[in-house]
Amino acid sequence: MRYAYAITTALLLGGAATTVLSPSYAQNAQNEPGTISAAAPKAGAPMSFADMVAKLQPAVVNISTKQKVQVSSGGNPFGDLFGGLLGQQGQDDGQPITREGQSLGSGFIVSPDGYIVTNAHVITAAAKGKIESITVTLFNRKEYVAKVIGSDTASDLAVLKVDATNLPYVKFGDSTKARVGDWVIAIGEPFGLGGTVTAGIVSALNRVTGQGGAYDRFIQTDAAINKGNSGGPMFDLNGNVIGINSQIYSPSEGSVGIGFAIPAASAKPIIDTMIKGGKVQRGYLGIGRQPIDEDIAGTLGLPKDRGELVNRVEPGGPGEKAGLKQGDVIVSVNGQEVNPEQTLPYLVANVPPGGAAKLGVIRDGKPMTVTAVVGNRPSEEELANSITGGNDGDDDGDGTPGNGAPELHAGVNLLGVQVTALTPQIANTLGVNPSQVSGVVVTGVDMSSDAAAKGLQRGDIISSINRVPVRTPTEFDAQIRAAKTAGKTTLLLYMTRARQGSQYIAIKLKGS
Repeated sequence: MRYAYAITTALLLGGAATTVLSPSYAQNAQNEPGTISAAAPKAGAPMSFADMVAKLQPAVVNISTKQKVQVSSGGNPFGDLFGGLLGQQGQDDGQPITREGQSLGSGFIVSPDGYIVTNAHVITAAAKGKIESITVTLFNRKEYVAKVIGSDTASDLAVLKVDATNLPYVKFGDSTKARVGDWVIAIGEPFGLGGTVTAGIVSALNRVTGQGGAYDRFIQTDAAINKGNSGGPMFDLNGNVIGINSQIYSPSEGSVGIGFAIPAASAKPIIDTMIKGGKVQRGYLGIGRQPIDEDIAGTLGLPKDRGELVNRVEPGGPGEKAGLKQGDVIVSVNGQEVNPEQTLPYLVANVPPGGAAKLGVIRDGKPMTVTAVVGNRPSEEELANSITGGNDGDDDGDGTPGNGAPELHAGVNLLGVQVTALTPQIANTLGVNPSQVSGVVVTGVDMSSDAAAKGLQRGDIISSINRVPVRTPTEFDAQIRAAKTAGKTTLLLYMTRARQGSQYIAIKLKGS
């Protein structure tokens, strides 16, 4: 939605004339005119950005959308006080009503014939909404209706086209040459305030924000970036676009000096593909994965932050065909180490579909090599459906399984978790397919346990402990007792939460 801020200036004029006598001081003020001379800047740092901005600003545009959004009418807050008259007027029937909404962002022209780059989220409709039109406003206030040439949700990039010629434009630079501490300039339309320029430095490179995905690597900057800056360019001091401003980290939703830009090295190939009318393709293994934190690393006997743990293998996918198994740890792709700065999705996405990915894998503590023929990554919507799929079975009141009081068992005392068997009836209640998910269902969690601290809750399904399948409370207890006897203090559980997917979680035994 568009944010507008009004600035009101009050000018108070006094009616009486006053003569002010300045006292005579022997000492001059610290900022007395003529007493301060600006130090010469170091090489590469200009005294002013003005000349540079004057050249670049005409190529930066405002992008606004008009959308139709369905909202609830909220019903009649006065009940029947007016005898249903409001409802008869069509204002109080509680049915969804359609309103006009707007969104605002920035973009920049990359060719004289009107190709414009922005973020995909700038031109994406709100929930239950539909984009009616996109308007591009140039620096000289001239407006054009734009059409979408391409939009890629995974990379958050989009290309628009306006019918114009001889437009001012800018070129991409080489973001791989950027260094932490380099000056950068951001130009955009924050809060609808046209043509705003901010300056800062590169705060970090290859910043992983934790969102996951193939493109979670950003240039971080302290240049002020706010709502509406999305899609605008980040320039180096040579005037080249080295990033596309896309998001901020802020508790207040305003700039706190932590902004993120998509690096030009990642963006330009995608932009070029869309301009040429091609389809953006990226590598895909067909597996679910998760980082290896300190607790999980301890259960596997591996160093933390090295590799990623396979928690799901898609049937018939490239990973399964290559022989990958749930519980494998992938530590490298084509010789490049998997770590928090170089994630598995990033490395795989950069392998062309149909190409080979040589995977360094640790299985049951033993290193091995698996070669996979990489597939073509589905859309984000298709991926979401495949991960959270399952029937929408009704629950029995509070959304948790209920088949009588389960018996007490060792898991309650040692792990702080009470379970019962997963029956077809409970599976239907939880909304999972019993032919795809097996294990025991959590019916209670000791709130003083590590299990509670890690977020385990009623309705979660535990399929294995330390990679050994458990299908009954008896098997569940046996694995916990075996781990305790072996002197282990932390167990690796594989759990599934209905409509949210599966993952490994490391839980400490009580008293450990």
